[in-house]
Amino acid sequence: MSLGNIVKKEVKELITPGIIISMLVMALIFVMMGQMIGGIEEGIRQKPVIGLIVNDNGELSDVAEKILYDNATIVYNGTDVDEGLDVIEEEGGLALLIIHSNFTSNIYNNKSGEIEIHWIMRGVGLADAISPTAVEWLIYLVNNSISEYIIDHNTTINSSVTLNPISRNETTIVKGIETKNLSPSQIGGMISAQTLMTPIIMMMVILMTGGMVLSSMGMEKENKTLETLLTLPISRGSIVAGKIIGSAVVGLVMAGIYMSGFVYYMNAIQGRSNINLEDYGLALGPLDYILVGISVFMAIMAGLALCMLLGTFVKNFKSAQTLTFPVTALAMIPMFITMFMDFDTSPMSIQVILFIIPFSHPMMAQRALIFDNYLLVLAGIVYSAIFAFITISIAVWIFKSDKLLVGRIKTDEKKKFGKLFR
Repeated sequence: MSLGNIVKKEVKELITPGIIISMLVMALIFVMMGQMIGGIEEGIRQKPVIGLIVNDNGELSDVAEKILYDNATIVYNGTDVDEGLDVIEEEGGLALLIIHSNFTSNIYNNKSGEIEIHWIMRGVGLADAISPTAVEWLIYLVNNSISEYIIDHNTTINSSVTLNPISRNETTIVKGIETKNLSPSQIGGMISAQTLMTPIIMMMVILMTGGMVLSSMGMEKENKTLETLLTLPISRGSIVAGKIIGSAVVGLVMAGIYMSGFVYYMNAIQGRSNINLEDYGLALGPLDYILVGISVFMAIMAGLALCMLLGTFVKNFKSAQTLTFPVTALAMIPMFITMFMDFDTSPMSIQVILFIIPFSHPMMAQRALIFDNYLLVLAGIVYSAIFAFITISIAVWIFKSDKLLVGRIKTDEKKKFGKLFR
């Protein structure tokens, strides 16, 4: 056999349909991420949509008002805060800015002129935290323009106020919850710090436990121990259940170890922060942690059931390794999406994809429970349980057939299986 024939043989063995599909899925992930980032950048380049209330008639408020009208889309310019917030909410705006009646007089008296900002925050993903930077840039422009006006007119204002004439009083309304003295970046940063590691931990647990199931099936087929196991006086359903439950226990132990390290990590972060989200009602309670644990368990069961089903098609240990790629893709897709996007602010197509993939539900559970979205979490638990039950049923049916050993299904067994879902 020549070198070329050996190379051709190895290429044929390594390039399988599973690998090709996995490569296409990974390419799709990067395309989706590129589109999301491109959409965020395009949104930043556009003028931010804001509301404006000006109660001051001084020249410095006129400077601020001119900058805001030149660099933003003003959808409300009135006097009522509640009405302004309603209009901004309907128009998809970011914030309501209020310039009070003492704005100019305070600056001329060597005090900061205060701008009150009411932020509207619809999501807490990393992508949602980028949009408010456009309004932050507006405030920066207003601050610089007023500083230049003061310098040009040779006033007697002291240097500290001249360089930074504006102060801010911020209130953020995040998914209907009002938080005083917190900006969107502060809220998004703290919530992301609490929820960012969960998708990574879930991906690692699914990949490791799923890989163990597939490798075990591959080795048992390669070493012919599976044939011996099937001859034992025990039901095929018990064999499938035993494999899945055993792997699930290992998965839960792994998740517990990872989560313990995560708790230490969170305590270290909160120890360096002056913000306690419990004071704003943005923290999880005991019931929430129980629901997160159930969601994690059901996602692991669904993942292991899928791996067990895929394991029935492996021929040996080498082919088992290639089948880990579909599981890897299904675990990585929700991980990337949930890290960058909030489920509530995602497009409908993304929401459907996230809900269909059972691994995504524990990745979203913490963030959903922070805002009391119990319906999404409970629906995810029920869906994962149904997914696991159906997948396990199919795996048990295959174990009872001759497909597991000879790689084909009898015609009468196909008909019998079809009747189960009629």
